[in-house]
Amino acid sequence: MQCIFVTDLHGRKNLYKKLFKIVNIEKPDGIFLGGDLLPGGFSIDEDIEEFIQDFLISEIKKIKKINPATKFFVIFGNDDPRIFENLFIDASKNKLIEYISSDTVKFKNLYVTGYPYVPPTPFRLKDWEKYDVSRFVDVGAVSPESGMRSIKIHEDKIIYETIADDLELLSKNAPIGKTIYLFHSPPYKSFLDRANLDKKVIDHVPVDVHVGSIAIQRFIKQKQPFLTLHGHVHESTRLTGHWKEKIGKTYSFSAVHDGTELCLVKFDTDNLENATRILL
Repeated sequence: MQCIFVTDLHGRKNLYKKLFKIVNIEKPDGIFLGGDLLPGGFSIDEDIEEFIQDFLISEIKKIKKINPATKFFVIFGNDDPRIFENLFIDASKNKLIEYISSDTVKFKNLYVTGYPYVPPTPFRLKDWEKYDVSRFVDVGAVSPESGMRSIKIHEDKIIYETIADDLELLSKNAPIGKTIYLFHSPPYKSFLDRANLDKKVIDHVPVDVHVGSIAIQRFIKQKQPFLTLHGHVHESTRLTGHWKEKIGKTYSFSAVHDGTELCLVKFDTDNLENATRILL
């Protein structure tokens, strides 16, 4: 199956228009949107709802009219306010997209599982942040118990749920060796999670330049999924020179980019080693 992966477009219509043009020309089997979809950071206003309904969903609807078989697999990212999630749930119910936040769907002979959560960051919006493998918060980060949320959530969930526990549950949804995992966070200490934090010190303590998830790193190493897709750390490819990594038998791709171009990762599920990254 021919697929396109993009992530972290942050509501930039010019990038989405380039993506939709490519999709209309190439008619891939699957399009993967890896989170941080919306404009405005953690602001919550009518303009975001208008962007979702009148632009994003509207354009996807046009594509689906021409090619109903095309699948859009969608998750949120840590910059996307969860208060707008219902609009994507409704679009999923209407068969326009596959909204797969902590969920699994069939994709022909494979499966796709989506997971939007990232470990604690320095940013204030906490809708899509969780503790990673324990209640540890890295130097410079703000705990999930602090910050802001666009929806209410039970305090016990905030305090006790971890990414590691979630992945253990999600791994039971489908055969792991036949599942594509669409993550927002990259795995820890990889080419894909390298942040531009060199020589940064807070209260005399150096900040870790790797900001990915330990739980996701362990999950990939131990479970060996078919493929994992990642975003979140915009500068990682520029800093490391790598947008993909092979961990055991598992390929991991990042489509995040800190330039002005649209970054596409194109891959064939029958030939992952020849995946390509294109800037438009």
